[in-house]
Amino acid sequence: MSRVAVYARYSSDNQSESSIEDQFRLCREHAARERWQIGGMYQDAAISGASTILRPGIQALLRDAQTGKFDVVLAEALDRISRDQADVATLFKHLRFAGVAIVTLAEGEISELHVGLKGTMNALFLKDLAMKTHRGLRGRVEKGKAGGGLCYGYRVVKKQDANGEAIRGDREIIPEEAEVIRRIFRAFAAGQSPRSIAVALNNEGIPGPLGRAWGDTSIRGHVSRGTGVINNKLYAGVLVWNRQRFIKDPNTGKRVSRPNPESQWVKTEVPHLKIVDDDLWQAVRLRQKAIEEKVGPCPTNTLEGRARRLHRANRPVSLLSGLLSCGCCGGRVGLIVNSRFGCLNHHRRGTCANNRTIPRQRIEERVLVGLKDRLVSSDSVAEAVRAFAEEVNRLNHERRGQAVADRKALEKIERGIQGIVAAIEEGMYQPSMKARMDDLERQKADIMERLAQAPADIPDMHPHIATHYRRNVERFTEALDDPDGGREAAEAIRSLIGGIVLNPGEKRGEVHISLRGELMGILDLAHADANQREPRFMTAAVAGPRNQ
Repeated sequence: MSRVAVYARYSSDNQSESSIEDQFRLCREHAARERWQIGGMYQDAAISGASTILRPGIQALLRDAQTGKFDVVLAEALDRISRDQADVATLFKHLRFAGVAIVTLAEGEISELHVGLKGTMNALFLKDLAMKTHRGLRGRVEKGKAGGGLCYGYRVVKKQDANGEAIRGDREIIPEEAEVIRRIFRAFAAGQSPRSIAVALNNEGIPGPLGRAWGDTSIRGHVSRGTGVINNKLYAGVLVWNRQRFIKDPNTGKRVSRPNPESQWVKTEVPHLKIVDDDLWQAVRLRQKAIEEKVGPCPTNTLEGRARRLHRANRPVSLLSGLLSCGCCGGRVGLIVNSRFGCLNHHRRGTCANNRTIPRQRIEERVLVGLKDRLVSSDSVAEAVRAFAEEVNRLNHERRGQAVADRKALEKIERGIQGIVAAIEEGMYQPSMKARMDDLERQKADIMERLAQAPADIPDMHPHIATHYRRNVERFTEALDDPDGGREAAEAIRSLIGGIVLNPGEKRGEVHISLRGELMGILDLAHADANQREPRFMTAAVAGPRNQ
């Protein structure tokens, strides 16, 4: 009897949760007719079929298929599994390699022909749907209606036409939020900073967009992208649509925004949605211009500007960027002003009481000292590395021994099964043979399941890893003082740090630092070969803290 896994999905555009149960019901009925045993039910609710990367249901199905939990994947149609041509082909290859067939109620058993033709048809359907949706939204915007999304200060107006159909895209001003918007514009035009405006609003308990706390970025936003309260032209009575487009990153499946040229923007006058008068709008523009002239524009359109943006996007702003957190609120700690680190929730939103800051150079010095003293130079860490290596090698030895014994037993069982089959073919059948065959088949299934669930082989660690660790620590320490090797050492440092927590001390200006080590980073430092200039680094566990 074939074991079958049932998969169902509905997207968030025009379906509901009942669609999942409908698909399951139809698949269960088909499995009953075929006398298949259902071994699992997998689903993805309100998730697009354009990518399988972010769909937990399909990922769980693929993992279970690779462990031999079922023989067939059953779905209502191939586009329920995925509409992306590349994803369908990849999934088909993985399932075929695992010995699992794909069967759908609409197409039957899926073959390479289905993958090619249906994949192409689904891809074209997605493209056609996107074009029609974009065209429909543009027509709605040109009529002064919303093209998607709802910004702060407005609410949706629910109306129906003569036929009882919903009229979409209408919205109206929320008077209370409109007054907050005008207050922000007046304060910024008068010279107040976005941070001080955000702090004042938070102190008064005025909720921001989506009910969250106000931040300086939610007020100042990005001028060229039209984000942030003071850059939203809708508040001046102009609806701007199609500033940017979204595409899916093939590596992550997440949507990434890309700016459109201004020639593709759609602008429509909507005086009934105007919140800020022209004079106040222009006053804010003049202050933005004055700030830009004082600070200097960023050369985003030059080759140098693009290179600078790429550099910032792919490299940490400082040695410790992304590793620091506040011990009071748990929020991020980042560079504030004058190369000083501080709690961003305090300095941008005013929602944390931790007002302590510490110079970038000072915190880097203290972290390096702590790293050398407690993490990479400690005898206790070297002993922990040695003990970890011994345990890994012991488990490896046990696992490999069990695998060898299982394979020998499996070979013996296979010979026994073949012997019984040969005897039956020669007419020597006895009733006891059936019971013996069932027992051998059961033993075979148990062993194969155990081998399939065994973890991937982990290479043994060198028995003298602690000695290698100390020697590599000496090279690491020397590299920190070497101008030529400093960059590589800096990259290695980040891999050895699991996290850094900053807590305010009792004295004025006092900051306590807790340093957590990356266990796997330290193990990689121990493993690094003498000729290997850049060791491998992985995710980590936590080592002991250090307060300074």
